[in-house]
Amino acid sequence: MGQPMNSQGDDFGITFGPGESGFFSSNRGDARGYDHIFSFNLPEIKITISGWVLDKDEEPVPNAVIRIVGDDGSNQKEVARDDGSFKFNLERGVKYVMLAGAKGYLNVKQEFESDIAEEDADYGVDFILAAINKPQVVENIFYDFDKATLRPESKEALDEMAQMLRDNPNVTIEMGAHTDRKGSDEYNDKLSERRAKSVIDYLIAAGIAADRLSPKGYGEKVPKTVTKRINREYPQFPEGTVLTEEFIETLSPEDQEVADQINRRTEFQVLSVDYDLY
Repeated sequence: MGQPMNSQGDDFGITFGPGESGFFSSNRGDARGYDHIFSFNLPEIKITISGWVLDKDEEPVPNAVIRIVGDDGSNQKEVARDDGSFKFNLERGVKYVMLAGAKGYLNVKQEFESDIAEEDADYGVDFILAAINKPQVVENIFYDFDKATLRPESKEALDEMAQMLRDNPNVTIEMGAHTDRKGSDEYNDKLSERRAKSVIDYLIAAGIAADRLSPKGYGEKVPKTVTKRINREYPQFPEGTVLTEEFIETLSPEDQEVADQINRRTEFQVLSVDYDLY
């Protein structure tokens, strides 16, 4: 049994009570060699997973439902609290699949395996859900300068996008690319069209059906409206502000560059949620 149950003293006479508890005799720690009765109790190992369900603006998703299924046959469901938080009790050494969803949002799935170590543990996992009724920025999509070529560092975000479409097999989307105000309208329209097509081509190569995907180049026609998340990151731009060319030209050179960066974006918009249902 090893320490601390066994010692260099004379340990004997063990008896078990309810659960992982009981008594044994030992002369450990007594210089005279006298025997004493010791009690023992093995604490219950507590393994949990907790986190938040938020939208793209990092706000709690109302009435989000989280399901977790383990390969040990366990199946749990919980509705996130008002602040978006949730918590589940787990077992050691089990593979789990988690799915978070809510009305008006796309589902997100995550997988993980709990450790086999005999110690308490609390895992953390967050779910960021995309709303169905408005465009959603795909973060960390990068192109070569003045080109439609996707840079290697875009791979992770694009792979996550492909997985989201696999987790929501009945959804079709428009993939829209936007430029900043620099350059002519005609040039920006063509550049954004080619960039949107590059993303679509990547998703098709990742196994997403082509008829679920529609590329759209917006050029500089649809400047970004400042959201809560953008305002938290860049408080110089009030929430609700539309980053038009006229507004940007009133800013300092530093803030102009930030506003142009925000406008240069790749977004997806859900077009339908009944693909291949009938």
